[in-house]
Amino acid sequence: MRALRLEMLADAPLAFLETLADAAARPHADYAARVASVSVGRHTAQFVADPGADRPGGPAGRLVGHAGGTVWPDDPGLTVVYAVYVTPRWRGSGLLAELIDAVAAWSRACGRPELLLEVVVGNDHAYRAYQRLGFVDTGERVAHPKLPALRELRMRRRA
Repeated sequence: MRALRLEMLADAPLAFLETLADAAARPHADYAARVASVSVGRHTAQFVADPGADRPGGPAGRLVGHAGGTVWPDDPGLTVVYAVYVTPRWRGSGLLAELIDAVAAWSRACGRPELLLEVVVGNDHAYRAYQRLGFVDTGERVAHPKLPALRELRMRRRA
């Protein structure tokens, strides 16, 4: 998970709330604790993609994708999708849809029928990918949580 997180931050630093330097400084034990804390539960969950040794992109244990979900504090029927990432070699393979479907299934099982995510304005590649998965631009624009000069747009869909 640590290797994937560092890759995520190096590849798309504006998409995540942590810097590469901060993530690299955290000990492995912190990553293990985080994985354990989000592996079960109704309020937050993370899903990872491991292609396994028998699929292209193996060997097993090399994570190639990630998506998280958490309950929206102001709306108990809404799951926020966060930290979505697919390693470049796997983009266009359908893995993004699999990760989003995993978050959606978990969200439905927790009684939250809707998903929301935020995309940095101008990240047209991500925007189009989410549109293909059924997300619709809400028209809402909010400041980026770490870089207020940037704006993020909100997209929603049914879980």
